Amino acid sequence: MPIPMPSRLPGRPRVLYALVATAAASLIGAALLLQVIDQLEPCPLCILQRYAFTFLALFAALAAALPGRASTACALLSLACGLTGAGVAAWHVRLQLFPPEEASCGPSLQYLLSNLPLGRALPRIFQGYADCTQVDWTFLRLTMAQWSLVWLIALSGVLLVALRRR
Repeated sequence: MPIPMPSRLPGRPRVLYALVATAAASLIGAALLLQVIDQLEPCPLCILQRYAFTFLALFAALAAALPGRASTACALLSLACGLTGAGVAAWHVRLQLFPPEEASCGPSLQYLLSNLPLGRALPRIFQGYADCTQVDWTFLRLTMAQWSLVWLIALSGVLLVALRRR
């Protein structure tokens, strides 16, 4: 008798939300571990992607825990964080593939956000600095920014599947 193989993701949205939250939290842990072990300093765009993963995990966990409309609202917030993070990661990948001719090390993200209004800080963050264009780590020939983009798109896809099953 053949063993039945699951042909799709688990059916319950709460399980999917919990899986997304666990995966996103695990990826943050992996990034922090690589930062410590390989002594990789995150650039401003990396930090924004970490925020996206963190809020994606937080809202997905809340979506798994809360009932009804609150769950759906949290899942939508999680999806928004995932898609926003994917946009940041796509910009980061673009900067790494096509670095600007004149790149210079700029101020840190913390400095920009604490000393400039958000409307002036965000354009400076997305300009890309030398450390944003530099590739310090690869795995299976993909950079950290490319892996971040892959995971953010994948997790957002799982959230979409879970939201459609509501």
